[in-house]
Amino acid sequence: MATLYLDHKDLELRSNGSTIALYRDGAASGHVPLRLLERVVIQGSQTRLDSGVLLRLAEGGASVVFLSPRMGRRVATVLGPAHNDAAVRLAQAQRVMDPEFCLDFARSIVGAKIRRQRRTLDRLLIARPDARRQLFGTMMKLARASNAAQGPKITTPDALRGIEGAAAREYFRGLAAVFPPSAKFNGRNRRPPRDPVNACLSLGYTLLHSDAVLAAHAAGLDPLLGFYHRPAFGRESLACDLMDPLRPVVDAWVWAMWRDRELREEHFTLTNGACLLAKSGRQHFFASWEENARWHRRWLRRQTSAMARQLRAEGLPLLDGGDEDPFS
Repeated sequence: MATLYLDHKDLELRSNGSTIALYRDGAASGHVPLRLLERVVIQGSQTRLDSGVLLRLAEGGASVVFLSPRMGRRVATVLGPAHNDAAVRLAQAQRVMDPEFCLDFARSIVGAKIRRQRRTLDRLLIARPDARRQLFGTMMKLARASNAAQGPKITTPDALRGIEGAAAREYFRGLAAVFPPSAKFNGRNRRPPRDPVNACLSLGYTLLHSDAVLAAHAAGLDPLLGFYHRPAFGRESLACDLMDPLRPVVDAWVWAMWRDRELREEHFTLTNGACLLAKSGRQHFFASWEENARWHRRWLRRQTSAMARQLRAEGLPLLDGGDEDPFS
C-alpha cells in the first residue's frame, strides 16, 4: 500500500473511476489507483478536493492527513472505515481505569523507549568514534535510568515520567554530539523548533503519531484512550503510548539524512525564531520517510492487532519493545 504526499500549489484531486486524478494549474498531471492508496498526506491549504474525493478515499480504506502550511503540525485526519467491534473499545476503557495495569504498561513503554535510545547511541558510537566519551557517558546514564524505571520505588506513572524526562534530556545531549555544527543542534526544543534538526524531529514525530493513530483505528482501538499517557482533551493518548518506543528510530533516521547530506542548512528557513523545513527540503524528507516507514508501520500494526485480540479475551499483553531496529 502506498502513501501519496501532496505539497504543491494549485493542485486539485478529482475522482476518476477507480483512480484519483491529479490536476495542476488545471491540467492533468497524473493519477493513482485507489486500490494502492493507504493514506494521503496534504501539506498546506492550497490543495483542492471535494467531498466526492474524500468519500472515494474512505470507501477504499484510505485516510487523509492534513498538515499545517508552515510548521507541519497535524491539523486534522480523515480516517477510513472504523472497525465494527465495539467490545474492544469497551474493554480498552475498562483497562484505562485499572491503575495497576496502567502502571505495568507504563513501565513497558518507558523501558522500551530507553532501551531503543541506548541502542541508537550504541550504533552511533560505531559511526562516530570521535564522540565516544560523550556517547558512552550518556549510555551509562540511560542504563541507570532503565534500571530505576523497573525498580520497586516506582509506584506511580508520574514517577516514571520523571525518569523518562531526565533520560530524554541526557539522551538528546548525547545525540547532539554526533550532528555537524551546521545543524546547530544542542538538544530538544519545539513549538516552535529553533534549529534544523528539531524541525526534522518535530515533523517526523508528527508523521509517526499519525501512523500510530491510523494503526489503532484500523485495529478497532480508540486512539484517545491511552494507558501511560492519560486521556486528555484533544490528545490521542494511545497513539502517544504507541509512538514513544519508536521515537529513537526517527532520531536515527534524521541523523542518517544529515550524515548523507540529503538535508543541509540551505533546506531550512528561519522566521520569527521558528526554524522551518523549506519545500526543497520537504521533498527529500517525505521521499526518505516513505522509504523508511515500512518497518515502524509493520511494528504498529503488530502491536495494535495484538492489543485488540487480547482485549477481546479480557487481557492485554505488555508492549513488545522488539529486538530489531531499522538503521541506515
